[in-house]
Amino acid sequence: MILKRSDRFEIEIEEIIDFIAMDSPNRALAFYDELIVKINEIPLSPYIYRVQSSSYDTALRELIFKGYTIPFFIDFKKEMIIILGIFNQNMWE
Repeated sequence: MILKRSDRFEIEIEEIIDFIAMDSPNRALAFYDELIVKINEIPLSPYIYRVQSSSYDTALRELIFKGYTIPFFIDFKKEMIIILGIFNQNMWE
């Protein structure tokens, strides 16, 4: 499956990395690198991740990473996984 990151995800991850970098640029870089590795593993087994709790659509799933939730959508027809965003706890709308 193809993995695509939405514009929203790119904006949100940049904000998170900038915030972490204010305290420690090295920690921000390590966080980003580890997160990208986890995201790149999603296409290998997308169905092992939990179904988003507020949805009954089994194509809408979540990766949990260091307290952050990364929702993604499995588009069966296009054989694509779309990373929708990233948020901490219940802050995403």
